[in-house]
Amino acid sequence: MRDRQLSNIIAAQPYPFLFVTLSGAHLYGFASPDSDYDVRGSHILPVQEVVGLYPLKETLEIAEIRDDLELDLVTHDIKKFFELLLKKNGYVLEQLYSPLILLTTPAHEELKEIAKGCITRHHSHHYLGFARTQWKLFAKERPQRIKPLLYVYRVLLTGIHLMKTGQIEANLVNLNAYFQLSYLSELIAQKRESTEKSVLVDANVALYQTEYERLYCELEEASQKSDLPETPSAKEALNDLLVRSRLNTGNEFDSSLIHLSHE
Repeated sequence: MRDRQLSNIIAAQPYPFLFVTLSGAHLYGFASPDSDYDVRGSHILPVQEVVGLYPLKETLEIAEIRDDLELDLVTHDIKKFFELLLKKNGYVLEQLYSPLILLTTPAHEELKEIAKGCITRHHSHHYLGFARTQWKLFAKERPQRIKPLLYVYRVLLTGIHLMKTGQIEANLVNLNAYFQLSYLSELIAQKRESTEKSVLVDANVALYQTEYERLYCELEEASQKSDLPETPSAKEALNDLLVRSRLNTGNEFDSSLIHLSHE
């Protein structure tokens, strides 16, 4: 049912897509029954609009509840998306490599290969900054919620894994299969069985803070020791894909909707 609803929403958008995936709690492995659907991707503006006088719709956004489905859709035109890939932006990497694919194209597969040349050790700054923000949110809230705490650990473990392997893994369940942090399994189970705004019961805040500080330092150290490059090397390949994709928007664009994979 959800697959069909999401496919219909995507099909109703005004531009062809290079790809569309799910992000947010569904990607991270701790969606609650009432979690919204964070739909992300990249669309392709036609040449006529790019060279015309009118403002470009570089970003499409929809935030609404439609037939009991809470939707948060954000997609960027390919030029903007590619520019973000060339920066230390972990969000776009996670969206690109999300295994929860709603729409894919041959160019999507090509982009995933090219984007490997966008990953640098400076992506650690994205994850360190996100972790600091989420920890501050968690620490000041009363009562304290599970969601921001899970975000803290999710981004730190994603960052550490990226620095050590050069690969994006945004699913906290998969990450914890490697890191083996017992308290995470309990927190994930609580979040999945409750609501988006569920609060901690008998929270061991001292433990959570100690672990936050330890993993934060581990990510900093992993960045310093990482074999990842200092700068991206994919700009020329991205430019070539951008030009080809833009010029092809006047033709039939080869895309296919496929079903969500469920954990």
